[in-house]
Amino acid sequence: MNIALRIEYDGGAFAGWQRQANAMSVQQLLEEAVERITGTPVTLHGAGRTDAGVHALGQVAHFHTASRIPPEKWRLALNRVLPPAVRVQDSCAVGEDFHARYWAVGKRYVYLLRPCAVDSALWRGRAWQLRHGVLDAARLRQAAALLEGEHDFAAFHSTGSGVRDTVRRLYRVRAEEWEGMLRLEFVGNGFLYNMVRILTGTLAEAAMGKRGLEEIRAALESGERRFAGITAPAEGLYMAEVYYPRRQGVPAFASAGPWRPEDGGKGDGDGRFTDRRE
Repeated sequence: MNIALRIEYDGGAFAGWQRQANAMSVQQLLEEAVERITGTPVTLHGAGRTDAGVHALGQVAHFHTASRIPPEKWRLALNRVLPPAVRVQDSCAVGEDFHARYWAVGKRYVYLLRPCAVDSALWRGRAWQLRHGVLDAARLRQAAALLEGEHDFAAFHSTGSGVRDTVRRLYRVRAEEWEGMLRLEFVGNGFLYNMVRILTGTLAEAAMGKRGLEEIRAALESGERRFAGITAPAEGLYMAEVYYPRRQGVPAFASAGPWRPEDGGKGDGDGRFTDRRE
């Protein structure tokens, strides 16, 4: 069977999603957990690679197994052997050819910013704590509006990803007040390496009056990194949801995403992610 999982994890406890040579990753931990249960090695394929410190509320991964464990029971079986920092929230059978990464047509990310005079002990490692930072929410929303739509986001990604096509569509860039913080939400058909963190850094600088709206326009038009803001810390970022097309064989727990009717419920991509990691 091909089993899909929806996974939540505390990224601060790991070196990221992908297997590393000298550090524990979420992928390795889950693969070892499956092997411990079945006695057979497996390879998990995730919807996207998150860096060290980045959290997940809805990472999706799949693996093939000959085990007779019912698909819906994998959630319980894995949570019995996993540490508290990783929880499988859902498990189900999917089509034999389903691939968590290549079938994905979009993602939703959330980023938490906490302006403060003193750091919070409880939000340490969970939000970007901006000491003595004053964020103008109205100005932040103005900057966010510039980012929505289809643009060349070359100025908003880190080098080294090897991606040639840097055009992406952001369906939603929103900011709302939440628990004394600002909660940013990004929904798009694909994301470049560190794109969300650089977008967040740019929005934060705009909200603090350190970056003008004209610079953001220049970044989109020129593709030059110097016009965009800093790369926000990893600990405030959450992979919230992965979207899949409305077709047979996708996870039962998957959402088709907030696509427009004219998109046919599939977003603008061809169902193959080209991003490296966030």
